[in-house]
Amino acid sequence: MVNEPKTLVVFRKWSNGDIIALFPCEDVGLGYCNSYEHIGQHSGADYTGVVKMTKLATQKEYIYLYKELQLIGYSLKVASRRPNSR
Repeated sequence: MVNEPKTLVVFRKWSNGDIIALFPCEDVGLGYCNSYEHIGQHSGADYTGVVKMTKLATQKEYIYLYKELQLIGYSLKVASRRPNSR
C-alpha cells in the first residue's frame, strides 16, 4: 500500500556476522525494544547494549533479513540509529 505506515528499523551486525533488526520505537517493557533475528525471530533487546556490541550493518549485509521481515508483513523505514539518539 502506498500510505502504509512504516516501522523504523536499525540493522546491526554481530561479530559472528549474524544480523539483528532493532525496532527502537517498539517498547516491549523493562526498557527493551522489539528485535528480530533469522534464528530466534522476535525478542526483546536492550537497544544501547546491542549497539555497543555490534556494528552498523550495510544494505548488502541486511538485505536478506529485510526481505524476511517484509514477507511477514513489515513495511520498513531503515535508519542508522534510533530517533533522538547521539
